[in-house]
Amino acid sequence: MLKGKNIIIGITGGIAVYKVCDIVSKLVKLHANVDVIMTKNATEFVSPLTFESLSHNPVVTDMFNRTKEWEIEHISFAKKAHTFVIVPATANIIGKLAQGIADDMLTTTLLATKSPVIIAPAMNTDMYTNHVFQSNLATLHNNGAIIVQPATGRLACGDNGVGKLADVDVILSTIIDTVMPQRDLLGRRVLITAGATIEKIDAVRYISNFSTGKMGIALAKNARDRGAIVTLVLGSHSVPAPDYMDVVNVTTTQQMYDEVLARVKDNDIIIKSAAPCDYKVEHYADTKHKEEHLTLSLVKNPDIARQVGKIKDNRILVVFSAETENTCENAYAKLQSKNADLVVANCVLTEGAGFGTDTNIVTLIDRYNTQTALPIMSKEQVASRILDAVVKLTQ
Repeated sequence: MLKGKNIIIGITGGIAVYKVCDIVSKLVKLHANVDVIMTKNATEFVSPLTFESLSHNPVVTDMFNRTKEWEIEHISFAKKAHTFVIVPATANIIGKLAQGIADDMLTTTLLATKSPVIIAPAMNTDMYTNHVFQSNLATLHNNGAIIVQPATGRLACGDNGVGKLADVDVILSTIIDTVMPQRDLLGRRVLITAGATIEKIDAVRYISNFSTGKMGIALAKNARDRGAIVTLVLGSHSVPAPDYMDVVNVTTTQQMYDEVLARVKDNDIIIKSAAPCDYKVEHYADTKHKEEHLTLSLVKNPDIARQVGKIKDNRILVVFSAETENTCENAYAKLQSKNADLVVANCVLTEGAGFGTDTNIVTLIDRYNTQTALPIMSKEQVASRILDAVVKLTQ
Protein backbone atom coordinates (compact mmCIF):
# COMPACT_ATOMS: atom_id res chain seq x y z
CA MET A 1 0.00 0.00 0.00
CA LEU A 2 2.76 2.45 0.95
CA LYS A 3 5.55 0.90 -1.13
CA GLY A 4 8.05 3.58 -2.14
CA LYS A 5 6.86 6.03 0.54
CA ASN A 6 9.43 7.40 2.99
CA ILE A 7 7.96 8.27 6.37
CA ILE A 8 10.03 9.91 9.10
CA ILE A 9 8.78 9.35 12.64
CA GLY A 10 10.00 11.91 15.17
CA ILE A 11 9.57 10.61 18.73
CA THR A 12 9.74 12.87 21.75
CA GLY A 13 9.71 12.07 25.47
CA GLY A 14 6.34 11.00 26.85
CA ILE A 15 4.70 7.93 28.32
CA ALA A 16 2.83 7.40 25.01
CA VAL A 17 6.11 6.49 23.26
CA TYR A 18 5.27 2.80 23.62
CA LYS A 19 2.25 3.28 21.31
CA VAL A 20 4.54 4.41 18.51
CA CYS A 21 5.89 0.86 18.33
CA ASP A 22 2.51 -0.20 16.92
CA ILE A 23 2.47 2.69 14.45
CA VAL A 24 5.93 1.85 13.09
CA SER A 25 5.08 -1.85 12.87
CA LYS A 26 1.87 -1.18 10.92
CA LEU A 27 3.59 1.22 8.53
CA VAL A 28 6.27 -1.36 7.76
CA LYS A 29 3.58 -3.98 7.15
CA LEU A 30 2.11 -1.57 4.61
CA HIS A 31 5.55 -1.61 2.91
CA ALA A 32 6.54 1.95 3.85
CA ASN A 33 10.18 2.80 4.47
CA VAL A 34 10.26 4.16 8.02
CA ASP A 35 13.11 6.15 9.57
CA VAL A 36 12.97 7.06 13.23
CA ILE A 37 14.52 10.05 14.98
CA MET A 38 14.34 10.02 18.78
CA THR A 39 15.05 12.80 21.21
CA LYS A 40 17.23 11.97 24.22
CA ASN A 41 14.18 12.04 26.50
CA ALA A 42 12.29 9.61 24.23
CA THR A 43 15.04 7.00 24.68
CA GLU A 44 14.32 7.00 28.41
CA PHE A 45 10.91 5.42 27.71
CA VAL A 46 11.68 2.96 24.87
CA SER A 47 15.12 1.95 23.62
CA PRO A 48 16.26 2.81 20.08
CA LEU A 49 16.90 -0.91 19.53
CA THR A 50 13.15 -1.55 19.68
CA PHE A 51 12.47 0.86 16.81
CA GLU A 52 15.47 -0.42 14.85
CA SER A 53 14.01 -3.93 15.08
CA LEU A 54 10.55 -2.74 13.98
CA SER A 55 11.65 -0.36 11.20
CA HIS A 56 14.67 -2.36 9.94
CA ASN A 57 16.56 0.95 9.81
CA PRO A 58 19.08 2.57 12.15
CA VAL A 59 17.52 4.97 14.65
CA VAL A 60 19.03 8.45 14.89
CA THR A 61 19.42 9.90 18.37
CA ASP A 62 22.60 11.98 18.18
CA MET A 63 23.35 14.85 15.85
CA PHE A 64 27.06 14.20 16.12
CA ASN A 65 27.16 10.43 15.69
CA ARG A 66 30.39 9.65 13.75
CA THR A 67 29.90 5.88 13.44
CA LYS A 68 28.03 6.03 10.11
CA GLU A 69 29.10 7.12 6.65
CA TRP A 70 29.44 10.89 6.51
CA GLU A 71 26.38 12.67 5.23
CA ILE A 72 24.49 15.79 6.21
CA GLU A 73 21.92 13.47 7.72
CA HIS A 74 19.21 15.91 8.75
CA ILE A 75 19.16 17.35 5.20
CA SER A 76 19.06 13.84 3.71
CA PHE A 77 16.08 12.85 5.87
CA ALA A 78 14.34 16.15 5.21
CA LYS A 79 14.59 15.73 1.44
CA LYS A 80 13.52 12.10 1.19
CA ALA A 81 10.48 12.32 3.47
CA HIS A 82 7.04 12.01 1.93
CA THR A 83 5.68 12.97 5.31
CA PHE A 84 7.09 13.74 8.75
CA VAL A 85 5.20 12.59 11.84
CA ILE A 86 5.88 13.81 15.38
CA VAL A 87 4.37 11.32 17.79
CA PRO A 88 3.97 11.76 20.66
CA ALA A 89 4.49 15.51 20.31
CA THR A 90 5.26 17.13 23.64
CA ALA A 91 4.66 20.77 24.58
CA ASN A 92 8.42 21.23 24.38
CA ILE A 93 8.83 20.14 20.74
CA ILE A 94 5.75 22.08 19.67
CA GLY A 95 7.05 25.21 21.39
CA LYS A 96 10.46 24.83 19.73
CA LEU A 97 8.99 24.39 16.25
CA ALA A 98 6.62 27.33 16.69
CA GLN A 99 9.58 29.55 17.53
CA GLY A 100 11.97 28.12 14.93
CA ILE A 101 14.40 26.63 17.43
CA ALA A 102 16.71 23.92 16.05
CA ASP A 103 18.94 22.48 18.76
CA ASP A 104 18.88 18.72 18.12
CA MET A 105 18.57 16.24 15.28
CA LEU A 106 14.78 16.20 15.29
CA THR A 107 14.22 19.96 15.25
CA THR A 108 16.93 20.64 12.66
CA THR A 109 15.45 18.01 10.34
CA LEU A 110 11.94 19.34 10.80
CA LEU A 111 12.98 22.89 9.96
CA ALA A 112 14.72 21.64 6.80
CA THR A 113 11.85 19.54 5.46
CA LYS A 114 9.32 20.64 2.84
CA SER A 115 7.18 17.53 3.29
CA PRO A 116 3.82 17.60 5.10
CA VAL A 117 4.24 17.55 8.88
CA ILE A 118 1.80 15.64 11.09
CA ILE A 119 1.73 16.45 14.79
CA ALA A 120 0.06 14.17 17.34
CA PRO A 121 0.20 15.92 20.74
CA ALA A 122 0.10 14.03 24.04
CA MET A 123 0.42 15.65 27.46
CA ASN A 124 -1.27 16.57 30.72
CA THR A 125 -4.67 18.28 30.36
CA ASP A 126 -3.55 21.52 32.03
CA MET A 127 -0.50 21.70 29.76
CA TYR A 128 -2.63 21.10 26.68
CA THR A 129 -5.18 23.77 27.57
CA ASN A 130 -2.52 26.32 28.58
CA HIS A 131 -2.97 29.42 26.41
CA VAL A 132 0.76 29.61 25.56
CA PHE A 133 0.78 26.04 24.31
CA GLN A 134 -2.44 26.58 22.35
CA SER A 135 -0.89 29.64 20.73
CA ASN A 136 2.15 27.58 19.68
CA LEU A 137 -0.07 24.80 18.31
CA ALA A 138 -2.14 27.35 16.37
CA THR A 139 1.05 28.78 14.88
CA LEU A 140 2.05 25.38 13.55
CA HIS A 141 -1.46 24.74 12.24
CA ASN A 142 -1.50 28.10 10.48
CA ASN A 143 1.87 27.24 8.93
CA GLY A 144 0.37 24.08 7.39
CA ALA A 145 1.01 21.37 9.97
CA ILE A 146 -1.64 18.64 10.22
CA ILE A 147 -2.78 18.30 13.83
CA VAL A 148 -4.14 14.97 15.07
CA GLN A 149 -6.31 16.07 17.95
CA PRO A 150 -5.63 14.22 21.23
CA ALA A 151 -8.32 12.06 22.80
CA THR A 152 -10.08 12.64 26.09
CA GLY A 153 -9.72 10.08 28.86
CA ARG A 154 -7.68 8.98 31.83
CA LEU A 155 -4.09 10.17 31.53
CA ALA A 156 -0.92 8.55 32.90
CA CYS A 157 -0.78 11.17 35.64
CA GLY A 158 -4.21 10.07 36.88
CA ASP A 159 -6.12 13.10 35.58
CA ASN A 160 -9.13 12.77 33.30
CA GLY A 161 -9.38 15.13 30.37
CA VAL A 162 -8.02 16.03 26.96
CA GLY A 163 -4.38 15.27 26.18
CA LYS A 164 -4.33 11.51 25.64
CA LEU A 165 -2.55 10.47 22.44
CA ALA A 166 -5.03 9.87 19.63
CA ASP A 167 -5.85 6.27 18.77
CA VAL A 168 -3.11 4.53 16.79
CA ASP A 169 -5.46 3.81 13.88
CA VAL A 170 -6.49 7.47 13.71
CA ILE A 171 -2.85 8.50 13.43
CA LEU A 172 -2.19 5.76 10.88
CA SER A 173 -5.18 6.85 8.79
CA THR A 174 -3.93 10.44 8.85
CA ILE A 175 -0.52 9.33 7.59
CA ILE A 176 -2.08 7.27 4.78
CA ASP A 177 -4.40 10.10 3.75
CA THR A 178 -1.42 12.46 3.62
CA VAL A 179 0.89 10.32 1.48
CA MET A 180 -1.78 8.78 -0.76
CA PRO A 181 -3.22 11.64 -2.85
CA GLN A 182 -5.75 9.53 -4.79
CA ARG A 183 -8.49 8.91 -2.22
CA ASP A 184 -11.50 9.07 -4.54
CA LEU A 185 -13.20 6.05 -2.94
CA LEU A 186 -12.85 7.35 0.62
CA GLY A 187 -15.59 5.88 2.79
CA ARG A 188 -17.15 3.86 -0.04
CA ARG A 189 -17.93 0.25 0.80
CA VAL A 190 -16.65 -2.10 -1.89
CA LEU A 191 -17.29 -5.85 -2.13
CA ILE A 192 -14.87 -7.76 -4.36
CA THR A 193 -14.75 -11.44 -5.23
CA ALA A 194 -11.51 -13.08 -6.32
CA GLY A 195 -9.98 -16.45 -7.06
CA ALA A 196 -11.42 -19.79 -8.14
CA THR A 197 -14.00 -21.96 -6.44
CA ILE A 198 -13.60 -25.70 -5.93
CA GLU A 199 -16.25 -28.39 -6.37
CA LYS A 200 -15.40 -31.81 -4.93
CA ILE A 201 -15.71 -34.99 -7.00
CA ASP A 202 -14.76 -37.33 -4.20
CA ALA A 203 -12.57 -37.36 -1.09
CA VAL A 204 -9.39 -36.54 -3.05
CA ARG A 205 -10.42 -34.91 -6.37
CA TYR A 206 -12.15 -31.73 -7.37
CA ILE A 207 -13.21 -29.53 -10.30
CA SER A 208 -11.81 -25.99 -10.51
CA ASN A 209 -10.23 -23.60 -13.01
CA PHE A 210 -6.97 -21.74 -13.60
CA SER A 211 -7.80 -18.52 -11.74
CA THR A 212 -5.09 -17.42 -9.29
CA GLY A 213 -6.93 -14.47 -7.74
CA LYS A 214 -4.24 -12.00 -8.85
CA MET A 215 -6.63 -9.65 -10.62
CA GLY A 216 -9.18 -9.54 -7.82
CA ILE A 217 -6.53 -9.08 -5.14
CA ALA A 218 -4.98 -6.23 -7.16
CA LEU A 219 -8.43 -4.61 -7.30
CA ALA A 220 -8.91 -5.06 -3.55
CA LYS A 221 -5.54 -3.43 -2.78
CA ASN A 222 -6.17 -0.52 -5.14
CA ALA A 223 -9.66 0.09 -3.73
CA ARG A 224 -8.24 0.02 -0.19
CA ASP A 225 -5.49 2.46 -1.15
CA ARG A 226 -8.11 4.83 -2.57
CA GLY A 227 -9.82 4.92 0.80
CA ALA A 228 -12.55 2.31 0.32
CA ILE A 229 -13.77 -0.02 3.06
CA VAL A 230 -13.14 -3.32 1.31
CA THR A 231 -14.61 -6.77 1.81
CA LEU A 232 -12.84 -9.47 -0.20
CA VAL A 233 -14.68 -12.76 -0.72
CA LEU A 234 -11.77 -14.98 -1.64
CA GLY A 235 -11.72 -18.42 -3.20
CA SER A 236 -8.66 -20.49 -4.10
CA HIS A 237 -5.70 -18.17 -4.78
CA SER A 238 -1.94 -18.26 -5.34
CA VAL A 239 -0.92 -14.84 -3.98
CA PRO A 240 -1.19 -13.57 -0.39
CA ALA A 241 -4.43 -11.98 0.74
CA PRO A 242 -4.02 -8.25 1.44
CA ASP A 243 -4.00 -6.62 4.87
CA TYR A 244 -6.38 -4.03 6.28
CA MET A 245 -9.61 -5.36 4.85
CA ASP A 246 -12.23 -7.94 5.72
CA VAL A 247 -11.25 -11.20 3.97
CA VAL A 248 -13.92 -13.90 3.78
CA ASN A 249 -12.48 -17.23 2.65
CA VAL A 250 -14.74 -19.60 0.71
CA THR A 251 -14.32 -22.87 -1.15
CA THR A 252 -17.41 -23.64 -3.24
CA THR A 253 -19.52 -21.51 -5.55
CA GLN A 254 -22.49 -21.94 -3.21
CA GLN A 255 -20.42 -20.60 -0.32
CA MET A 256 -19.34 -17.62 -2.42
CA TYR A 257 -22.95 -17.04 -3.45
CA ASP A 258 -24.14 -17.06 0.17
CA GLU A 259 -21.38 -14.73 1.41
CA VAL A 260 -21.85 -12.23 -1.42
CA LEU A 261 -25.64 -12.14 -1.26
CA ALA A 262 -25.52 -11.62 2.51
CA ARG A 263 -23.38 -8.51 2.01
CA VAL A 264 -24.83 -6.79 -1.06
CA LYS A 265 -26.99 -4.36 0.91
CA ASP A 266 -24.02 -3.27 3.03
CA ASN A 267 -21.91 -2.20 0.04
CA ASP A 268 -21.98 0.55 -2.57
CA ILE A 269 -19.93 -1.21 -5.25
CA ILE A 270 -19.77 -4.92 -6.07
CA ILE A 271 -16.96 -6.19 -8.32
CA LYS A 272 -17.26 -9.81 -9.44
CA SER A 273 -13.72 -10.65 -10.50
CA ALA A 274 -13.72 -14.23 -9.17
CA ALA A 275 -13.96 -17.28 -11.42
CA PRO A 276 -16.59 -19.45 -9.72
CA CYS A 277 -17.26 -22.89 -11.16
CA ASP A 278 -20.40 -22.86 -13.28
CA TYR A 279 -21.07 -26.51 -12.47
CA LYS A 280 -20.75 -28.89 -9.55
CA VAL A 281 -20.86 -32.68 -9.33
CA GLU A 282 -24.39 -33.92 -8.79
CA HIS A 283 -23.35 -36.89 -6.65
CA TYR A 284 -20.30 -36.33 -4.45
CA ALA A 285 -18.55 -39.48 -3.20
CA ASP A 286 -17.27 -39.65 0.36
CA THR A 287 -14.64 -42.14 -0.70
CA LYS A 288 -12.16 -42.16 -3.58
CA HIS A 289 -13.51 -43.24 -6.96
CA LYS A 290 -11.65 -46.31 -8.28
CA GLU A 291 -13.76 -47.22 -11.28
CA GLU A 292 -12.00 -48.01 -14.56
CA HIS A 293 -14.36 -45.62 -16.36
CA LEU A 294 -15.96 -42.72 -14.52
CA THR A 295 -18.88 -40.64 -15.75
CA LEU A 296 -19.71 -37.50 -13.83
CA SER A 297 -23.11 -35.85 -13.87
CA LEU A 298 -22.83 -32.07 -13.44
CA VAL A 299 -25.50 -29.63 -12.32
CA LYS A 300 -25.57 -25.87 -12.67
CA ASN A 301 -24.32 -23.73 -9.79
CA PRO A 302 -26.18 -20.55 -8.79
CA ASP A 303 -25.31 -17.49 -10.87
CA ILE A 304 -23.90 -14.99 -8.36
CA ALA A 305 -23.65 -11.98 -10.68
CA ARG A 306 -27.15 -12.46 -12.07
CA GLN A 307 -28.67 -12.57 -8.59
CA VAL A 308 -26.71 -9.49 -7.50
CA GLY A 309 -27.97 -7.71 -10.63
CA LYS A 310 -31.56 -8.47 -9.62
CA ILE A 311 -31.26 -6.92 -6.16
CA LYS A 312 -28.55 -4.27 -6.56
CA ASP A 313 -30.90 -1.25 -6.78
CA ASN A 314 -28.65 1.81 -7.29
CA ARG A 315 -25.45 -0.02 -6.42
CA ILE A 316 -22.71 -0.37 -9.03
CA LEU A 317 -22.05 -3.88 -10.34
CA VAL A 318 -18.89 -4.74 -12.26
CA VAL A 319 -18.52 -8.17 -13.87
CA PHE A 320 -15.68 -9.91 -15.68
CA SER A 321 -16.04 -11.82 -18.92
CA ALA A 322 -13.26 -14.28 -19.79
CA GLU A 323 -13.83 -15.25 -23.41
CA THR A 324 -12.16 -17.36 -26.10
CA GLU A 325 -13.96 -15.83 -29.11
CA ASN A 326 -16.15 -12.82 -29.99
CA THR A 327 -14.83 -11.24 -26.81
CA CYS A 328 -16.56 -7.86 -26.83
CA GLU A 329 -19.86 -9.12 -28.22
CA ASN A 330 -20.11 -11.90 -25.64
CA ALA A 331 -19.00 -9.58 -22.84
CA TYR A 332 -21.62 -6.95 -23.65
CA ALA A 333 -24.31 -9.62 -23.77
CA LYS A 334 -23.15 -10.75 -20.32
CA LEU A 335 -23.37 -7.19 -18.98
CA GLN A 336 -26.96 -6.94 -20.19
CA SER A 337 -28.00 -10.33 -18.85
CA LYS A 338 -26.53 -9.62 -15.41
CA ASN A 339 -27.85 -6.04 -15.20
CA ALA A 340 -24.28 -4.86 -14.66
CA ASP A 341 -22.91 -1.35 -15.08
CA LEU A 342 -19.46 -2.28 -16.39
CA VAL A 343 -17.93 -5.42 -17.83
CA VAL A 344 -14.21 -6.16 -18.02
CA ALA A 345 -13.68 -8.29 -21.11
CA ASN A 346 -10.60 -10.27 -22.04
CA CYS A 347 -9.66 -13.11 -24.32
CA VAL A 348 -7.88 -15.70 -22.20
CA LEU A 349 -6.18 -17.13 -25.29
CA THR A 350 -4.24 -13.91 -25.93
CA GLU A 351 -0.61 -13.99 -24.84
CA GLY A 352 -0.13 -11.82 -21.73
CA ALA A 353 -3.79 -12.01 -20.72
CA GLY A 354 -5.97 -14.37 -18.73
CA PHE A 355 -5.35 -16.68 -15.79
CA GLY A 356 -2.07 -16.94 -13.92
CA THR A 357 -0.26 -14.09 -15.66
CA ASP A 358 1.06 -10.92 -14.03
CA THR A 359 -0.30 -8.87 -16.95
CA ASN A 360 -3.67 -8.51 -18.60
CA ILE A 361 -5.22 -7.11 -21.78
CA VAL A 362 -8.80 -5.98 -21.27
CA THR A 363 -11.56 -3.91 -22.79
CA LEU A 364 -13.89 -1.96 -20.51
CA ILE A 365 -17.48 -1.85 -21.76
CA ASP A 366 -20.26 0.18 -20.14
CA ARG A 367 -24.05 0.01 -20.37
CA TYR A 368 -24.04 2.08 -23.57
CA ASN A 369 -21.58 -0.32 -25.22
CA THR A 370 -18.86 2.32 -25.03
CA GLN A 371 -15.65 0.33 -25.34
CA THR A 372 -12.24 1.30 -23.94
CA ALA A 373 -9.52 -1.08 -25.08
CA LEU A 374 -6.46 -1.09 -22.82
CA PRO A 375 -2.98 -2.18 -23.94
CA ILE A 376 -1.09 -4.92 -22.14
CA MET A 377 -0.24 -3.77 -18.62
CA SER A 378 0.30 -5.17 -15.15
CA LYS A 379 -2.75 -6.37 -13.27
CA GLU A 380 -2.11 -3.61 -10.74
CA GLN A 381 -2.34 -1.04 -13.56
CA VAL A 382 -5.46 -2.70 -14.95
CA ALA A 383 -7.01 -2.57 -11.46
CA SER A 384 -6.33 1.16 -11.30
CA ARG A 385 -7.97 1.76 -14.70
CA ILE A 386 -11.01 -0.32 -13.74
CA LEU A 387 -11.47 1.67 -10.56
CA ASP A 388 -11.02 4.93 -12.49
CA ALA A 389 -14.03 3.83 -14.55
CA VAL A 390 -15.95 2.86 -11.40
CA VAL A 391 -15.29 6.28 -9.86
CA LYS A 392 -16.78 7.93 -12.96
CA LEU A 393 -19.89 5.81 -12.55
CA THR A 394 -20.31 7.12 -8.99
CA GLN A 395 -20.23 10.76 -10.05
